[in-house]
Parts: sequence; structure tokens; C-alpha cells
Amino acid sequence: MHDKKKAHPAIKSQLHPRNKHRQRYDFPALINSCPELQTFVAPNKYGDLSIDFFNPAAVLCLNKALLKHFYHIQDWKIPKHNLCPPIPGRVDYIHYLADLLASSNAGSIPRGNKVRCLDVGVGANCVYPLVGSSEYAWSFVGSDIDSDSLRSAGLIIAANPQLSSNIELRLQRRSQHIFQGMIQADDCFVATLCNPPFHASQAEALAGTQRKQSNLKASASNQKKLNFGGQSNELWCKGGELSFVKNMISESQLFATQSLWFTSLISKEANLKGVYQALKREGALQVETIKMGQGQKVSRFVAWTFVKPNEHASWLQAALTK
Repeated sequence: MHDKKKAHPAIKSQLHPRNKHRQRYDFPALINSCPELQTFVAPNKYGDLSIDFFNPAAVLCLNKALLKHFYHIQDWKIPKHNLCPPIPGRVDYIHYLADLLASSNAGSIPRGNKVRCLDVGVGANCVYPLVGSSEYAWSFVGSDIDSDSLRSAGLIIAANPQLSSNIELRLQRRSQHIFQGMIQADDCFVATLCNPPFHASQAEALAGTQRKQSNLKASASNQKKLNFGGQSNELWCKGGELSFVKNMISESQLFATQSLWFTSLISKEANLKGVYQALKREGALQVETIKMGQGQKVSRFVAWTFVKPNEHASWLQAALTK
């Protein structure tokens, strides 16, 4: 006998209206696209098909199936120690970024490979470029300080020749910098995006994961596992998220004319005050905070620009005709 089933909404309304993951997972359809997912799918205690979200291999395979089923991404895989991101949340960032660009383009989302974005910390998973290229045909430069992560991302790109001309990878050899060395003299981006390291240390990252798992009533045997994997440069850095983003803001001013919008996820709401202070100090002319939601989690990204609002349309038009 199954436990009493909780009522689940038919639509995950907190996700962006264009997000393809607003429906509950259709596991038979996902298995049809990615047969290896079958190994991990079984009825849960309510009698619904699901996977064990505390099993890293199961989450990895679900991501592979989602990317293949909805975005036609072939042979997506990452090393075991790298960050395995929740796809629906990553997709939301891309769609809300598209809306932000539309606000600078008379309400129309710019599409095509002339729309160039810089993904800071592209990682081994390469998710933002894959989704942005698939959904809007944007082109991306993906930067990272880890050569192994870029090697993994490169293998994914090579397996998807329909996207390969839209995604370029660059190794950041100076880990203390973010845009310096990555934005070249002839580069022009409509936006930059980033999923910054959240924590200030490995111990803080582990403590945060343990709190999340405790809230989800995880078993004691799972308490030491990171939900979605991840290594040092992906999960923590000296000073944590706020320090990283403040450094990003400082460097963005040096490239004020080479990107219309600079954006970054801000995981911790308490960091917003420091972010706004840094943006004011660097002279940002417009700042937007875009809220996003996934399940019970509320996230957001902050966007800023050094281009005058009345010049956005002409700036964007010039960038798209280069």
C-alpha cells in the first residue's frame, strides 16, 4: 500500500512561462529518448515514477535525458567530481536573460548567432551555452579556470556539431581575474552570465549541503554527499559569493563598452546589499534584480549596465550588425 499522496500542481508555475520543464517529469517519454534512464526509474512511496535524487548517478542520467529529449543534446556527460546542475533552474536563467535583452530591444527577444554571450565559469557541464544555443541560436564564449572542465565541455560540444560553431571555450589562466584576459579587444557581448561559487570554504559548502539534506529528511548514510557534486572552483572561493561578485563588478567597469548587460546569480539574499553598494560605487547606470523560483527555493540574478537606457536599442542594433 502506498503512502497518502500529496497533491502536486499540474504546472510548476514558479518556473518561467517558456521553460520546458514546467510539467512534471514524463519518465516514459524521457526513457524513450534516453533508454539508460530506465535503470534509475521506479515507483516512489506515493506510487509515482521517480528517481532517487540523492543518487548522483541517477541525477546525472536524468540531466542527460532532459537535455537529449528537450534540446537534442547528444552524449552529455561530465566527470564524477564536477558540478551536476539542476537543469530547470539553469534554463530559467537563460529565459529571463532573454526577457532582459528584449527590454533593450523594443520588447523583441534577439535571436541568432550574432547575439554573443560570455558564460563566466562554464564548467564541465556547459549547460548555459547548450540551452542558449538550442533555444535562441545565441553564440557563447565559455570561460573557466579549470582546463579539465573545459576539456569535458569540449567533448560535449564536439558530440553536437549543430552547436559547435556557436560555442567557443577559453581558459582563464589568471584565477584572480574574471573578465581580464577573457574579454578581448574586438569582443562585443550582449550579456555576460555567471553562476558564482557560493561558499567561502569547503567546510561551509559541506555544512550547507548537510542542512539541505536534513531539511529533506535525508538518511544518515547520505549526509556527507554533495547533492550535485562539485569541486573547489565550482562551489567555494576565498571570501565566498559576495567577494567573487564584487570582484566581477569591479572588473566589469573596465569593459563597460564591450557588454550591454553584465549579470550574475546571487544565491544568498543577504549578499544583495553588498552587491548594490559595489554597483553604485562603480557607477552602474541601471541595475535590475530578476527573481526566479524552483520548488521551495527562491533565487535571483542581478543585472547591471554602463550603457544609458536610451542608448540600449542602438547599442544592441550595432552589436547585432557587426
